[in-house]
Amino acid sequence: MKLYGYFRSSTSYRLRIALNLKGLAFENIPVNLVTAENKDAGFTARNPFGSLPMLEADGRDRAQSMALLEWLDEAYPTPAFLPADIEARYTVRELAYAIATEIHAVNNLPVLKYLKDPLGHTQAEIDVWYRTWLKRTLDPVEARLAQLGTGDFLHGDAPGLFEIVLIPQLANARRFAYDLSASPHLTRIEAACCAHPAFIAAHPDKQIDAPQS
Repeated sequence: MKLYGYFRSSTSYRLRIALNLKGLAFENIPVNLVTAENKDAGFTARNPFGSLPMLEADGRDRAQSMALLEWLDEAYPTPAFLPADIEARYTVRELAYAIATEIHAVNNLPVLKYLKDPLGHTQAEIDVWYRTWLKRTLDPVEARLAQLGTGDFLHGDAPGLFEIVLIPQLANARRFAYDLSASPHLTRIEAACCAHPAFIAAHPDKQIDAPQS
């Protein structure tokens, strides 16, 4: 397997976590989002979306992180990203897709760039935008976790689809100085994940294209 991604891309981060949790070996191939390498003709010929991550696996180039996570779970079912019980699976999907669709869609890099140029917003205004959309979804996610009485993970004693999607978004939230002090359930799950080897190895700072201090 070859994973084409960018160290700070939250969707690439999702796939690194997922591949690590499945115990799958992969080659990490950097694609620079800042310099728009993902829009080069050679890349878009393989991935018309021009998006990251792209996973080269089983003779096919696969795009779109949420579809990739579902494919991985079907192709490599152990350990499972979703619980066996249908209601528990629904709960995991409810929260994971809330983050993936309501936060990431409006806060990803192309949107932030567009806010700056051509719309002319300052970085301070863009930061307010980012934190606004974080709060709009993270607050109800926190409330749902409180209703469920979750422990270190959303379901059971191991991370799954929700944690795979959550942790990269919380990493971005911290980069944008978002206040998580009123989110004890989110931060408890974050702490448990950040101590897990699959998440540690997937962290942006651990990637070969991360800036070296």
